[in-house]
Amino acid sequence: MNIHTILFDLDGTLIDTNELIIASFIHTFNQYGKHITREQAIEFIGPPLKESLSIADPEMADDMIETYRQHNVTNHDDYVTAFPNVSSTLKELLNRNIQLGVVTTKMRGTVEMGLQTTGLNNYFDTIVTLDDVTYAKPHPEPVVKAMTSLGASPETTLMVGDNSHDIEAGHNAGVKTAGVAWSLKGKETLLTYKPSYMLDDMHDLLGIAGV
Repeated sequence: MNIHTILFDLDGTLIDTNELIIASFIHTFNQYGKHITREQAIEFIGPPLKESLSIADPEMADDMIETYRQHNVTNHDDYVTAFPNVSSTLKELLNRNIQLGVVTTKMRGTVEMGLQTTGLNNYFDTIVTLDDVTYAKPHPEPVVKAMTSLGASPETTLMVGDNSHDIEAGHNAGVKTAGVAWSLKGKETLLTYKPSYMLDDMHDLLGIAGV
């Protein structure tokens, strides 16, 4: 059955916020007298901040989130770009009447900043952020919410992401899934979560969607 709806994670999938996120984690830990390596910072990427930082320091998590967000917003535009071929692929998918959505564990304010900075803000029919759900990915709620708003069915929907949470959320919602080979976690790691497809380039989506 053809794909009619494609839902995307944002960070690490459509837009390259990796260096910004790593810098924000390192800055935050430094502010609280803790020093982490780049590799350790990468391990924190994916889940909502509350989840990542509560594991690191349950008592200071709320303060650390505030520090992280301040650094992230202040330095945002210096770091953030779209990954190669994202814009042209989204444009072609829209031309072929594929519905597009974003499903992210970020809050709406920084999601809008990222889309604005990279010029991707006019491609999406729905955007589901952390502010819009009770349960974040890998729970199926965000994916189901996006499908509901688009009138989409699981059989013709694809969830694309760079993290285990994205693939698991897709599986849990009963949709097809695609990992991206440019994931900081590594292509091999993503393959262990058994996505339906692996994208080596964003253009690969055109073939999968039958465009």
